[in-house]
Amino acid sequence: MGTTHATIRKGTACCAPTIHQTKMDELLENCPMNDDQFELYDLALVVEAIEGHCTCSMAVGNTVLVRGGKISVPGGEFCLYALQAAIPLLPAKQRRNHPADWMETDARVTCPDPACRLIMRIDRVGRRTLHHDDVSPVPWQQIQPPDEP
Repeated sequence: MGTTHATIRKGTACCAPTIHQTKMDELLENCPMNDDQFELYDLALVVEAIEGHCTCSMAVGNTVLVRGGKISVPGGEFCLYALQAAIPLLPAKQRRNHPADWMETDARVTCPDPACRLIMRIDRVGRRTLHHDDVSPVPWQQIQPPDEP
């Protein structure tokens, strides 16, 4: 994913996460985006609590950042087993869903180690505008129907 087209859209009316779907649709229509653009949330997967014994030396506050299709670990290390529990949820959390969808209201994930009882929280920390051709090998123009005369 190139950084030339990616921009963060924070705090704009187009990013209000708790309004009804029809209102979101209206706002999206007013957002200045091209047909080949789409938005994703940037995420932070944060260790919120450790209620047991973590053998991976995790600590409250450990974080993994998700930006587009890439992750980074600012602290240098993060438990693979805890991360694998959250990975299936991350693409859905990056996208705007219906306000009643559980992906909009639930944000907690637990490590699969029952002795650890590590609880993580998925936070939306910004929005990123991406271009289709920056993230797909199939050119946008190739999949678009031809304009009608």
